Amino acid sequence: MAPETIAESREIANALQDARTNGFKNGNHGEAHTMDSLLQEIELQQDEAERSTAHELLSWASDRFGSRMAIASSFGGDAVVLIDVAARAVKDLRVFTLDTDFLFPETYDLIERVQHRYGIQVERTRSALSPEEQAARFGEALWRRDPNLCCRIRKVDPLKAKVAELDAWVSGIRRDQTLSRAGAKKLEWDAHFGLVKLNPLADWTTAQIWDYVREHDLPYNALRDRNYPSVGCTHCTRPVQIGEDPRAGRWAGFHKTECGLHAKE
Repeated sequence: MAPETIAESREIANALQDARTNGFKNGNHGEAHTMDSLLQEIELQQDEAERSTAHELLSWASDRFGSRMAIASSFGGDAVVLIDVAARAVKDLRVFTLDTDFLFPETYDLIERVQHRYGIQVERTRSALSPEEQAARFGEALWRRDPNLCCRIRKVDPLKAKVAELDAWVSGIRRDQTLSRAGAKKLEWDAHFGLVKLNPLADWTTAQIWDYVREHDLPYNALRDRNYPSVGCTHCTRPVQIGEDPRAGRWAGFHKTECGLHAKE
């Protein structure tokens, strides 16, 4: 991305950080001006972001947001691709995962392998309720009765708490994954959580992802080899059958395709 654009971005970034450091107050016109400037910046940058490679976009974002940007990873089948690209482009690499306490052993194993390979400590974000507390309050096996509520408690609310400490978060979603993700931009304002969101791999295809995995000999979730193209929690993920949609194994039996993390509003 253009150097002069980056310089302009840094000025806005410094203004935003100063406002946060000094503390925003209700009715503070400075806050509104800073937010308007940020939204305008994102809108102006979107075309250039779409022309940028994942590496270029992440390199710009690293300069723009510094340590107040973090990568969210599910540690599913192909999640390490984003981390690998970021490790080559981002100066202060931060990676976090939403540990629902219901992840597969293979997912926890991949987290350990990634930490060792890249020399990082993955930040684990958990629900305010333990599984036992959730069962006591909402009944056993909430995921069988109300998966939306379960996702909100164990994923959406924890993400909301996590991004409150950030100016930007990075996801690995791609347009070819679901209809609801088809309109994702590489750089956008996340109105749902109130910060900048980057989707550097938005225009990658499944074939490109796995070509990259093989080319760079990346670790991946072993469940991929057992017909789990999309990996979530143990209770809500099953292997897919030949001919099924890659996400058919998520929340089987429910009219549900997303956990709520990538909602537009």
